[in-house]
Amino acid sequence: MVGAIDDLLVEALFVSHVQPSDAPTAALVHRAITDTIVRFGTDGCAARVAAEFGDHPDIAVSRMAWVRQIVRQSYPSPDHQEH
Repeated sequence: MVGAIDDLLVEALFVSHVQPSDAPTAALVHRAITDTIVRFGTDGCAARVAAEFGDHPDIAVSRMAWVRQIVRQSYPSPDHQEH
């Protein structure tokens, strides 16, 4: 998974209900991403991410960093290996 697919996974998890305090498993992350995409669609996820960065940039930056890490852990692939 690369590029647009990675972006979609990250955007969907970003706008999902999942929080760091949930200590999410890969199964929870997969389900949350699927549910969020079904609920909002791909464009809706992107729009909500943009709105959060506009309304709460300080919080959005740290959430995005966390979300990217969780997606890499939940969807292991050669593209997600840390160097």
